[in-house]
Amino acid sequence: MTRAVVCDFGGVLTTPLIESFLHYQEQSGIPFEDVAAAMGRLTERTGRNPLYELEKGAIAEDEFLGSIEQEMGGGVSLRELHQVYFDHLQPNEAMIDFVRSLRVDRGLRSALLTNNVREWEPRWRAMLPEIDEIFEVVVDSAFVGMRKPDPRIYTLTVERLGDGVTASDCVFIDDIEVNCDTARSLGMAAVQFHSTEQAIAEVEALLDGG
Repeated sequence: MTRAVVCDFGGVLTTPLIESFLHYQEQSGIPFEDVAAAMGRLTERTGRNPLYELEKGAIAEDEFLGSIEQEMGGGVSLRELHQVYFDHLQPNEAMIDFVRSLRVDRGLRSALLTNNVREWEPRWRAMLPEIDEIFEVVVDSAFVGMRKPDPRIYTLTVERLGDGVTASDCVFIDDIEVNCDTARSLGMAAVQFHSTEQAIAEVEALLDGG
């Protein structure tokens, strides 16, 4: 029997992240392929993916940006990324309303599980001012030193729900396939978000099935 919903933030409760990154590419003139290539070179050279380290809170945003700027060379600045990203990221109100209804109207336990950036917390929380109404538990990768798809962060989220909730009691919603794969491997039912209508229909089907 489903007792809880565990939901991602960016790309599920917001507009697609790629749209914000494309706006940044357009405004800055910096192709994201070049940024990704620089991160790839850094990962190969250091053995650590700088984005993953940022999302685990192991490095600060300034260090992350500085390492990529240095790798790209040529006086490249990524300092406007944060602002442009959030300027073009909007709440997905229909999905927010649905997840709220699962807790408020239908009594499901609820947790938000997000890979995020420590310095971005005030901005993303401001997009979801009713967060404490919707979610009993918030697990942010940047504050717990783990990120999806590490199984440990899923286990931590379930533990924080408490009250005997287990992974098999949970429906997990995320827009990234590998994150859903890990959830399933732990016994959760998982819905990969492609659109609001599709995700709601799949969650409802799981709830109807018990």
